[in-house]
Amino acid sequence: MIYDNKFFMNKIEKVVIFGQSDTFPELIKINKKLNLETIIVTSEHQAKLMDKKKTNYIIFNSIDEKFKKFIKKKTNIKNTLFIGIGPRYIFKAKTISFFEKNFINIHNARLPFDQGGGGYSWTIMREDRIDNQCIHIMDDKIDGGPVIYNKLSIFPKSCITPKDHYNYNFKQAIKFYSEFLNKLIRKHKFELVPQVKYLSRYNPRLYTELDGLINWNLNSYDLINFINAFDDPHKGASSYLNNGNFGKLYLKKVHLHGGDTPNHPYMAGIVSRHDKNWIVVCTSSKHMLLIEEVLDRSGKNIISKIKVGDRFYSPQNELDLPKSRRVYFNSMGKKK
Repeated sequence: MIYDNKFFMNKIEKVVIFGQSDTFPELIKINKKLNLETIIVTSEHQAKLMDKKKTNYIIFNSIDEKFKKFIKKKTNIKNTLFIGIGPRYIFKAKTISFFEKNFINIHNARLPFDQGGGGYSWTIMREDRIDNQCIHIMDDKIDGGPVIYNKLSIFPKSCITPKDHYNYNFKQAIKFYSEFLNKLIRKHKFELVPQVKYLSRYNPRLYTELDGLINWNLNSYDLINFINAFDDPHKGASSYLNNGNFGKLYLKKVHLHGGDTPNHPYMAGIVSRHDKNWIVVCTSSKHMLLIEEVLDRSGKNIISKIKVGDRFYSPQNELDLPKSRRVYFNSMGKKK
């Protein structure tokens, strides 16, 4: 509940979590140790990303009257903590009032600086090395409610790809959740901190197949950050080779290399050397790229078929698509 600009709960009996996250099994364990029953509510699309053997869940593709009847039957709303963790639902003001001010959202980035989606891809592109665990009040604006509790830390130097960042965040998120819940059970009153609007920035969700096409005109620093941003667990930043006979190709395990001869912008994308297990590719500035994996659509590494003098390129009309066409996601996945 919220009273006198503070968030607290006099009694917690159950926890209802909306969305999807690999942390769910661990969060359920924490709840169980605290004698709290957990109900996971997810969409049909997000359910496909979860292991039913590890996480029991119920599917609702919208927060409708059927859902409200279910919640009223299964919980005492007043004594239930409702948590959003990456939900794909639209929560309007009228719907949020149904949860009686016990509805919070967990956001793994700084607010209001990083509202929206796109996860660690935006973080890597911007070279943002600060991890943040944040809990805020759920309201009808995207990531817009007052902050309840947050904790900052620095990503280790070993964090390069989204998977690296995610693995670090996974451990931080579990510890953060446990700390918060234990404080809440002890009836700690969290001071609400409003988000400053003029510092806010919204990051739209990214779709690797569309947004991950490589612009070889980028300087070498922006280029390596862009490629790393779509590395594991994503399909990879993409491009074409020569006349495009291989189809769209996806680059992974890419390194920035400063040990070879400087380039000219016109050389960007040219394969200058083939060292069996990797290729050396020119950029528009002083660095080279060392590329270990060039995957075709089937996921096969075709690096052995690439020859010196070949050139990676990306058609301008495809590069313009992400700027002229925004991809939206809902409870059923990517909107068509």
